[in-house]
Amino acid sequence: MIRLIRRPVLLLSIIIVAAIGVAAIAQQIGELSLEAKFKKFDKNGDGKLTADELPPNLMSKLDLNKDGVVTLDEARQALAATAQSDDAPFANRLFDRFDKDGDGKVTREETGNAPWFDRLDRNKDGVITRDEVLAAAAQIKQALAKNSALLNPPPSEPVKPVALGPKALKGGDVGVGRQVPDVTFADLDGKTRKLSELARDKKGLVIVFTSTTCPVSKRYTPSLARLEKDLQSKGIGMLFVDPMKSETVADMKAQGFASLYAQDAKGTLVAALDARTTTEVFLIDSARTLLYRGALDDQYGIAYNLDAPQQRYLLEAIDDVLAGRHPHVAATEAPGCELDRPERSVAATTNVTYHRDVERILAQNCLQCHHEGGIAPFALDNVDEVKDRVKTIKRVVDQGTMPPWFAKDDKPNRWANDHSLAGRDKADLLAWIDSADRPMGDPADAPLPITFPKGGWMYGEPDAVYEFAKAQPIKAEGKMPYVAVNVPTGLTEDRWVQSIEIEPGDRQVVHHVIVFAVDPKQKGERFAQQETFFAAYVPGNNGDIFPTGFAKKLPAGAVLSFQMHYTPNGKATEDRTKIGFRWAKTPPKYELKVASVPNLKLKIPPGDANHVETAERPAPEDMNLVGFMPHMHVRGKAFRYEILQPSGSQVVLDIPRYDFNWQLMYRLNEPLHMPRGTVMKVTATFDNSAGNKANPDPTKTVRWGQQTDDEMMIGYIAYYVPVAGAATAAR
Repeated sequence: MIRLIRRPVLLLSIIIVAAIGVAAIAQQIGELSLEAKFKKFDKNGDGKLTADELPPNLMSKLDLNKDGVVTLDEARQALAATAQSDDAPFANRLFDRFDKDGDGKVTREETGNAPWFDRLDRNKDGVITRDEVLAAAAQIKQALAKNSALLNPPPSEPVKPVALGPKALKGGDVGVGRQVPDVTFADLDGKTRKLSELARDKKGLVIVFTSTTCPVSKRYTPSLARLEKDLQSKGIGMLFVDPMKSETVADMKAQGFASLYAQDAKGTLVAALDARTTTEVFLIDSARTLLYRGALDDQYGIAYNLDAPQQRYLLEAIDDVLAGRHPHVAATEAPGCELDRPERSVAATTNVTYHRDVERILAQNCLQCHHEGGIAPFALDNVDEVKDRVKTIKRVVDQGTMPPWFAKDDKPNRWANDHSLAGRDKADLLAWIDSADRPMGDPADAPLPITFPKGGWMYGEPDAVYEFAKAQPIKAEGKMPYVAVNVPTGLTEDRWVQSIEIEPGDRQVVHHVIVFAVDPKQKGERFAQQETFFAAYVPGNNGDIFPTGFAKKLPAGAVLSFQMHYTPNGKATEDRTKIGFRWAKTPPKYELKVASVPNLKLKIPPGDANHVETAERPAPEDMNLVGFMPHMHVRGKAFRYEILQPSGSQVVLDIPRYDFNWQLMYRLNEPLHMPRGTVMKVTATFDNSAGNKANPDPTKTVRWGQQTDDEMMIGYIAYYVPVAGAATAAR
């Protein structure tokens, strides 16, 4: 467990004062004497102090994380802790220890004729008083505090969001997956149009809100002209909408767009789509199901322009839809001129139907796993299957275990990959389940059927694929221990990875996969699990596509270490999991990395239902945090990440109900800047009682171990840092 020292060793401080004088201590610190002393002790020059290089008393005080070695940063932290503590109680106890006869004075004889006696005997009267000891301690504290910035620089500023373009929104909260009403409107020539007519016989319809006067909309005009050609080649229709009553038809036509154009003077389309700004774009299918809404891309905003977009949200969403999958990003904010939208009325009762509402809610939130041939244990893609399981659906929705998402959120839109059911969707789904007749509604309102890919790579053909050399046998029943499979990459140079996809050989038995990219220069199983996390697979999430300009480094000679958790399903089978990489075409601006805050000294008592363990670690460099992945085994009950700041702690992820079955990465919507030296604290709660139904042995004292019968506590942290010079080739 990594902890800061809370109580300094004042005796050592007094000896230092006696040896060099109080007046010289600040100068010595300022001249980096700590580093010089560190190098003096570091006999082999490896940058670490071990037990054979340090006296035992110093080793115990300076080895903050108790890993058997002391780094220079740890030594700085120990001294900084000394500067920040209240020494008076300890100084008094120390004085009482030497004042053997209790007369309030320490004589030379009582100190054993210590060489520092004369330095503390300030008035040279032959005795040391309590006041003289307290005064010396106060001067040390003042001198160290004055130079504490040199020893352990505090965070330069509180943790704050990092702006990276339009914010992602939770699709269910803004209507994604719902049917858009079939409204009528007039085009610029006065001809009456109907939304369903435009979407019919098309692979999709893009509705673009624009304006002839809004500055952001005007900057997007060339991009929209190019978009027309792109959509035409893809078989996608297009409709421009100007929602401003004050703008003229002549100015709209002067923009030169060839696609259908409407002036929404009455706000019909604004209301139907719940449009927010003049730059918002919408993608619907021929059944008018809303598939994506938000920004065209991230090139322009209220207060910024980029030379070129880094993220092309709409085109990426279209590519996803044409490939038979949900958009990777389903909704974003759309920076532009805000619209005066009509307020939605809240009905006293809900007339929810299966075809119009429930079927779309399930398609948006459940069918990715719960379809025929999917990885879930049953399908939900027809009404009979749904009605058979309404009680199960109600239970898991009420409990919040489905869709799987366990973060306790105190802010809206905090997470970019929030899988939880939107409030409106949850209310409508439960209202239909609890109704007496569960109305079906009009079959014509049903969404288009979804065709799911039958295997193959979801993100496109990889540039490199690494697969198990031989199949792993999976038994038919019972449980299986973790299986470790190492796959060498054979790389002769570092490579930048743009996307990662893990493809299980048999999805029905692969519970989850964690892949470590182990640098052969680093040795040790524990090191691999703590510092080389590279990718993970859980049902419904099999990889990552990194934004343009961001990539992960796969080191030369790396060995891919697969940690496989298999769940037998009643039939003996085999598995050959593989991982595919697509290389970045150019060197990235930012490197995506993973650090960890582990606790290797777990000791969970038998029968304890609420055993708490903590760990702390200072940021090794300036970090822009983008996500967190807590890892425990079956006794894991809760997990929390906190950033310790001068003003107090900031909880960045709270999971009050940890679920081993879902090894989720929680991705921040807005990255957090965490300066070097800022401390991340993780707190885990374990349930080792008989009340934990997954507990294999509540009578056992549980420690760190590889298998699910043992335990782990690792707080993974995903972050990015600038690439210095982008020197590594991306080819």
